[in-house]
Amino acid sequence: MPYLYLGAAIVFEVIGTSALKASDSFTKLLPSIVTVATYAVSFLLLALTLRTIPVGIAYAMWAGVGIVLIAMVGWLWFKQPLDLPALVGLALIVAGVIVVNAFSKSLPH
Repeated sequence: MPYLYLGAAIVFEVIGTSALKASDSFTKLLPSIVTVATYAVSFLLLALTLRTIPVGIAYAMWAGVGIVLIAMVGWLWFKQPLDLPALVGLALIVAGVIVVNAFSKSLPH
């Protein structure tokens, strides 16, 4: 169950960050409301995750996967280019999340 909470927290964080971009510095009402609401849900779900998964590991996965997903949203939705160094960096983040999940003894498996 903690991984379901963490996955949902990541999805809500990505929606919130996308809405934050669309809010134009909180000058547009609907995207601003979506930002605040989805971040609140994301933090609630992250807090539920922390009942089982250690905070450092959970936050690393939340942030790492969120970074990669929001970079993809930026590229696809907002037409923000990703150059080779950005893609390499994102690949390293993914590799780090995989290593933590595959080999860390800190996680409940």
